[in-house]
Amino acid sequence: MIATHDTQRAALAEVVAIPVTPFAGDGTVDRAAHRVLLRRLLDAGVRTLTPNGNTGEFYTLTPEERLLVTELTLQEAGDRAVVMVGVGHDVPTAVAAARHARQHGARMVMVHQPVHPYVSDGGWVDYHREIAASVPELGVVPYVRNPLLPGARLAELADACPNVIGVKYAVPDAARFAAFARDAGLERFVWVAGLAESYAPSYFSAGATGFTSGLVNVAPSVSLHMIEALRTGDYPAAMKVWERIRRFEELRAADGSANNVTVVKEALASLGLCRRDVRPPSSPLPEAARADVAAIVARWPT
Repeated sequence: MIATHDTQRAALAEVVAIPVTPFAGDGTVDRAAHRVLLRRLLDAGVRTLTPNGNTGEFYTLTPEERLLVTELTLQEAGDRAVVMVGVGHDVPTAVAAARHARQHGARMVMVHQPVHPYVSDGGWVDYHREIAASVPELGVVPYVRNPLLPGARLAELADACPNVIGVKYAVPDAARFAAFARDAGLERFVWVAGLAESYAPSYFSAGATGFTSGLVNVAPSVSLHMIEALRTGDYPAAMKVWERIRRFEELRAADGSANNVTVVKEALASLGLCRRDVRPPSSPLPEAARADVAAIVARWPT
């Protein structure tokens, strides 16, 4: 168990890719395009994949589609990458998805921030404890988007469930992240900057050792270049990458991240890798913005 969790922890200290879910012309999951996109990530050297993340349009997929995406990813990854499956919704649904992921060979699950109008600190712990306890063999990574959650609550969760080994922290406040990590136990968990390349330099300076990425779908070498710079403490080099991707990430973050996934899929469409289709409540980009995305991507190595 210790060796397994060591392997899982190492996989979090990486570019944690959040693959898109491509759709075919009839609106179903495009299995062939999905495999092509995954293979492209693996061939580029990406070693950690998170199917059913937000960039994969988790909340627009049917339960059957989420299971399909899990299975397709695990089949394609084989022993080339560690797969951390996104799970969520109500507790029975999340538990069933986690057990399905385990059955098909996943090593970890990422638990989406509970979507509920009333989330108490204690309820947050209970929600994650039920899921983590159902798959003790798997590493469990809470996806924290709640700025009010105290770090002590994460420590309480890990006391009950030792398989809670890392955190995807996605509150856009580097000072809050630094405090949360130290209140929870900086060395106890692997800290993943959950707001991708834009926040990775500031979060690494406060203790993160990995970051999630949707941009990696488009330009894997760019994301891998950033993490190598951050690992060596070369912040000027990391910020050069940051400057190159700034406009792209600004487009994704505009209007409360309304086009977060849309911009990534538009970039992939400009490269001829998949259709630009997204599902409501996301929507396609206007024509002018499409040209902007294509011009940015044309300047990047792919």
